[in-house]
Amino acid sequence: MIHLLLTIIYLAFISLGLPDALLGSAWPTMYSEFDVPVSYAGIISMIIALGTIISSLQSDRLTRKLGTGKVTAISVAMTAIALLGFSSSHAFWMLCVWAVPYGLGAGSVDAALNNYVALHYESHHMSWLHCMWGVGATVGPYIMGFALSGGKTWNTGYLYIGVLQIVLTAILVFSLPLWKERKTSESPGNTNENTTLEKPLRLPQIIKIPGAKEVMLCFFCYCAIEQTAGLWASSYLTLFKGVSAETAARFAGMFFIGITVGRAINGFIAMKLQDSQMIRLGQSIIAIGVIVMLLPGPHIISLAGLILIGLGCAPVYPCIIHSTPAHFGAGRSQALIGVQMASAYVGTCLMPPIFGLIANHISIALFPVYIMALLILMVIMHELLSKKTAH
Repeated sequence: MIHLLLTIIYLAFISLGLPDALLGSAWPTMYSEFDVPVSYAGIISMIIALGTIISSLQSDRLTRKLGTGKVTAISVAMTAIALLGFSSSHAFWMLCVWAVPYGLGAGSVDAALNNYVALHYESHHMSWLHCMWGVGATVGPYIMGFALSGGKTWNTGYLYIGVLQIVLTAILVFSLPLWKERKTSESPGNTNENTTLEKPLRLPQIIKIPGAKEVMLCFFCYCAIEQTAGLWASSYLTLFKGVSAETAARFAGMFFIGITVGRAINGFIAMKLQDSQMIRLGQSIIAIGVIVMLLPGPHIISLAGLILIGLGCAPVYPCIIHSTPAHFGAGRSQALIGVQMASAYVGTCLMPPIFGLIANHISIALFPVYIMALLILMVIMHELLSKKTAH
């Protein structure tokens, strides 16, 4: 039954990734239909991000009150409704309205499932969990492309994903007894769960916990690196390194494939190494990738550096999350993971546009330097976190 529940959790994370790349893949068709500037995609993504930040910060309160199973089912249902709303939208303001429940649902399920797996499963399961997100994020655009190439509209692509989310919601509802059974059993490495003994923590209380600010900054930096690389790597390769646009776009896509494949491989490596060792390994590979990108020489060197950065990113996010109960205690892990998720989304929103300003007003050649600066800050914060929470 434990493995059946884990399978359902994996499915939930695939569903979490499915719609994440839909807007980007469909927007070239959408914005002309709505007669809005191409930049308006940023408005929708910001609304979604704001919703995820709010729901992540409330995840501790909601999970204590309802339980992880119900929070997950409700959140996926909200996402399904939002996607069906997208599929029936024919005006830009309607997309903005439906972006609200989409963001709220995505943030809650992300924080709740991450904490549940951190408490009840081993580190390699966390790596594979985030690999499942990558699978969903990869499959989503293919489903949209299938709809568009088949003579359908982008609305149909959203409809397909919305229907898949409804099916998953039904599976989650029927699986609720499994969550209750698992809650009463011992979790590996966290036998004293204590999740119901403390009241929900408010944000000021969380920030005062030793190591909380460090882990928040660690997450902020990681997601800033991932999203900045994903958004600007192709432009850097084309405008500064002289790589053709087609080749640069293909290797920018391989950056995310590198993260997904890396997390699949890391699941096996995590059976031998501790979370802190996995995080340091990933940070070291990112540093090597950045150095490789800075080297002069053939284009293939810079392309290889980008793939190395993707592979290095793979273990960092899941291993920081999985180590949260060990750093802060099982009773406070949901609250800490909630603020970690919120910090991640803030980094995602702020740092890529800031580099865009740097590229525009100074030089896009600073891309590797920007990534390295964020990496150095992340390394410092992780080492301070380990020191402040050492038992």
